[in-house]
Amino acid sequence: MRRFPLTVRFLRLKKKSWMFAPLAIFTAVVFGATGFHFIEDLSWLDSFYMAAQTVTTVGYGDLPVKTAAGKIFAIVFMLAGGGTVLFALSVLLQTIVQSEIIAAFDVRRRKQTMSKLENHYIVCGAGRVGTRIVRELKRQKCSFVVIEKDERLVAPLIEAGEFVIVGDATLEDNLKMARVEHARGLAACLPDDAANVYVVLTARGFNKEMHIVARAVEEQAEPKLIRAGANRVVAPTIIGSLSMARALTKPAIADFMDSIAAEHLELVFEEIAVESSSPLVGKKLKNSNLRSELDVVIVAIKRKTGEMIFQPSGEAEINEGDLLIVIGRAEAMQKLIELAR
Repeated sequence: MRRFPLTVRFLRLKKKSWMFAPLAIFTAVVFGATGFHFIEDLSWLDSFYMAAQTVTTVGYGDLPVKTAAGKIFAIVFMLAGGGTVLFALSVLLQTIVQSEIIAAFDVRRRKQTMSKLENHYIVCGAGRVGTRIVRELKRQKCSFVVIEKDERLVAPLIEAGEFVIVGDATLEDNLKMARVEHARGLAACLPDDAANVYVVLTARGFNKEMHIVARAVEEQAEPKLIRAGANRVVAPTIIGSLSMARALTKPAIADFMDSIAAEHLELVFEEIAVESSSPLVGKKLKNSNLRSELDVVIVAIKRKTGEMIFQPSGEAEINEGDLLIVIGRAEAMQKLIELAR
């Protein structure tokens, strides 16, 4: 796994370190050129030419030093300028080597941490769709691994210290490295339908229980992705066109839906699992006081059997293992999550 591409590793170098070398060399050349210009009475071009010959140890072939004062200056400049250049280059080399060592240790540490990941999410593809998914996972403070073969797309994530595998998501080795066997969910959002089908098929073979959401570029790819093992298929083009149609014909509903999906999160949908230890188990909705105390609305209840109860009445009982589909404000959702545990 190439955890830190070369271009990214250079971003880790301290500015003072890598700027010192060219600044020192430039200062030495300017100093030498100035001396040769006034002592040897050379043009500025010839003066810089001789200074460059000196610091690069090429020697004086076509423009030899003529005067005694010039020779004395040349001796001093050779010692000082050459030493400065060698020292500057050694500093630059040391900085690069140290950066490589730090990157290598960071790679090892992150690989060890990644090898212990469980109940995490895998995002295959870091394009426009994948980037939005990652942003939402970070907002919800979920652990995740991104698999992307284009280093440029994942450079910001690498710099942020996220788990990134620079490679092809269709390869089994990369999915195994992302611990697909222990993942909670996977998003296949590559820009090619055939690649997404292969990712879903491979991932489902490793993990039968994982929830898989796949992107469909073309509408006809949806049944293939479902057969490959995707739990849900999302076609951004279709969703976008439906959203535009809704905004055109039913603007009030569009405003409501936008308020739910808005990133400022004033109103959110959430699915909350009810655990056996929750005080909500065995209670009827009308006795749970969720509406009055938390100001949340139970839109639906999904039973362990798969039965979905829409707009449950107050007589509906909350059971262990139920999934509550809730709408409300973000702070109220957090309280309900704690209550459902």
